[in-house]
Order: sequence, then C-alpha cells, then structure tokens
Amino acid sequence: ELTQACLDRIDAIDPKVHAFLYVDREGALATAADVDARRAAGEELPRLAGVPIAVKDNMVTRGVPTTCASKILEGWLPPYDATVVELLHKAGMPILGKTNMDEFAMGSSTEHSAYGRTGNPWDLDRIPGGSGGGSAAAVASFMAPLALGSDTGGSIRQPGAVTGTVGAKPTYGAVSRYGLIAMASSLDQIGPVTRTVEDAAALTEVIGGYDPHDSTSLNEPVPALSESVAQVAKDGKIEGLRVGVVRELSGEGYQDDVLEAFNATVEKLRAAGAEIVEVSCPSFDYALAAYYLIMPAEVSSNLARFDGMRYGIRVEPSEGPVTAERVMAATREAGFGDEVKRRIILGTHVLSAGFFDAYYGSAQKVRTLIQRDFARVFEEVDVLVSPTCPTTAFRFGEKMDDPMAMYLNDIATIPANLAGIPAMSVPNAVSAEGLPVGFQILAPAHHDLKMYEVASLVEQLSGDIAGNCPAAQWEEN
Repeated sequence: ELTQACLDRIDAIDPKVHAFLYVDREGALATAADVDARRAAGEELPRLAGVPIAVKDNMVTRGVPTTCASKILEGWLPPYDATVVELLHKAGMPILGKTNMDEFAMGSSTEHSAYGRTGNPWDLDRIPGGSGGGSAAAVASFMAPLALGSDTGGSIRQPGAVTGTVGAKPTYGAVSRYGLIAMASSLDQIGPVTRTVEDAAALTEVIGGYDPHDSTSLNEPVPALSESVAQVAKDGKIEGLRVGVVRELSGEGYQDDVLEAFNATVEKLRAAGAEIVEVSCPSFDYALAAYYLIMPAEVSSNLARFDGMRYGIRVEPSEGPVTAERVMAATREAGFGDEVKRRIILGTHVLSAGFFDAYYGSAQKVRTLIQRDFARVFEEVDVLVSPTCPTTAFRFGEKMDDPMAMYLNDIATIPANLAGIPAMSVPNAVSAEGLPVGFQILAPAHHDLKMYEVASLVEQLSGDIAGNCPAAQWEEN
C-alpha cells in the first residue's frame, strides 16, 4: 500500500515537477509484495524493508533504463546493478524509479538534463539544485520518502539546501562507487537524500560498507549512526561540542537572509552549550578554481568511453567515409549537451602537453593545501559549519548564459569533495520569499558519526522545515 501510494503520488504531481525520468512500477510493486509475503510468514526483515526509494539516474540498475540524463545513453539497459542498488534490493526496499539530473551530473540546477528540467516543489519556477535536483524534488514533494544522490562538488547538499531536504556526502570511500557512472572519480560520492537526519542515518547504514569491487572503498564498519542520532534527539545537546565557523565561507556574495539564518543557527548552537570558534582556511579562496581544473580533467578521461561503438547511441556521418573517428565525432556531437562538451574541452586542454603542470598540477597542489587547512582546524574543533549555498533557489534561466555565475553556487560545498571529508546539509530556515535555506556541517574524514550528531542537533533547533513545503498541500488529481 505504501509503494502504491508513492506511485499514485508520482502519477498525480510528477507531470508538473518532472523529478523522474523513469518509473519502475512493476519492479517496485513486485519488491513490495515480496516484503509483505515475507513479513506475513514471520520472517525477520531489515529495518527499511518495504520503504520505497528513488535513485539518481547515474547509478546503473539491471534491466532498467540508465541514461545520466544524456541523449548518448538513451534507452541503455545496464546488464548489472550498482553495489548500492544491490544493497537496496537486499534490504527489501522498492525502487520507485530513476530521477532527473544535470547531464552526467554536470550542473548546479538540473537545467542541463537532455530530457527537460525539474521544478523546485517550493516554487516550480525555480531550480531544485543540481546535479541531483530530481532526487531532492522527489523527496521534497513527498513522491518518495527516501532517495539516493551523488555528490561531486555539492550535488547532494546543494539540492538539499534549496529544496528543504537533508543531503549527506559521506567520507570518500565509505559508500561504494561501483556502478556509479563516473564524472570525476576522485571526487564522486553516493549519499542519502531524505526529509530528516534520522532517515539519512538509517539509509546510510543500508548503503555503507566495504566493497571489493571498488578500489577506493574503505575497509571499515559502518558506524551506528541511527543510535547516536536518537541519543542526541533525546538529550537535546552534545557535551563539549566545539564548532568552527569558517571565515572564508560567508560574507561577500552570500544572500542576506542566508547569512541571517546561518548566524541565528550558530547562536542557537551556542545557547545549547556549544563552544563557537571562528577559524580561517585561506586555501578555500582557491578551491573553486582548483575544482574546475581537476574535475574537467577527470571528466575528459571518464567520458572518452562514450564513442558510439560499445554502448549507447551510434550516429554515423551523413556523408563521406564511415571511419571510427568520424562516427565518434558524430555520436558525441549529437549525444552530448553544451555543458558536457564545455567540460570535456576544458579538461582535455588542461591535460595537454605544455599546460599540464601549469593548470592540473597546480590545482592538485591547491588540493593538498585545502586538505592541510582542514587537518589544522580540526585539531581545534569537532566540526565546521557554513551556509550550504550562497543563495536560495534562483529562477530558471537566471544563470544559464553565465557558466561562472552557475559554478559559484558550489563555492561552499566544493572544499569537502577536494579533501574527501564528510559533509551534510540540513534545512535551518525559510527565507522572506518563502524558500528554504541550508546549513552545512563538515567533519574530519571517518568522523561521519560526529557530523550526524551535530546535524541532529541543528535539526532540533531549527524545527520541521521540510514539512512546510507547499507541495504537501497539492491536490492529488
């Protein structure tokens, strides 16, 4: 009944939100029926058995279309499941379908999807964030209680901030990337998209853990996140908590009500007994530039596999000889969108002879400085906090013609990806325009537990923001 209710909700409201690229009605109901039968037989089931979930369309699902919102993979049916998808099946969670995204996860607004943009359930004329806007919109509009996203430079946290949902990027390697179609392999990380911190903790416990298929997977147990979150919810405080406010992640370029909401939440943490310390990470001023050299370089390498010969669409030249080179050129011209092409060209350039050391090599040095800054300040504090995004959700088309303005949306989220540390966005206010605002918590690598504890405290201090989404009142007809 729960799965059917979600499917009915999708039928009713997704035509105006467009959060889903594919709805797997038969597969979801079959999983739900199996869980019902096993429960009726008295079988002991996993905690989230029967709870429906949506999956971002860059995680391969056997026999179910996986397109990365790109024409180049239109109609592709993967022959295997991503590790996280396998774990969802093992947990008995019905997969409702695949959610919309910026093509190959490249964007901050879900306007770069080849199959049309997704609307923000708080205001359908505004962006739901990106690249995982579909997953965030599905959860925010109550079409799915849970979703999975991927975060390369903020693509779980930034959509979470602008849609009033909880989005977490685990420590790099804590969740397997096997079966995640790579954008930038040293930065990508799968994580939960939910309406509460407790839900995010429970979902992370399902998808986390060591995977021998992923060479970067951490061979360490998943922490007892749910138990710790429940304890903080019960106590209403964290003894001896030291919170660092990052000087470089606020100020100029940040919207006034975003800063006001952030400062108000920091004061609430202080009133709850936390020690507030202002810290400086000078290298963060160069994080955006470093990211937009490292990430395109990895994009250029990863997307070289889409050549029109192995899988995906194949386009042959309209005239002249049909050579491998000309088929590849015609396929990529037809299959890739403008933003993907922009990043491939930039990445190829920075990796080319004569430019490698000046651009890519220098960016990697900055990455090391960012990691050192994090290591230094985490000796003084338990967690760092900042606004998740400089602004609330902007209107469609507002930044499409200015790539640099679009890239600046990720200025507060990128450092965590470059360092591989866990980071999380929790809704903490609603702006004067009636739009949600996000609060970011960052913790040292392997200390996801502390991040979740602080997120739970922030959630308590802020109240139920997600429940205020106007989509809750939409008529289902």
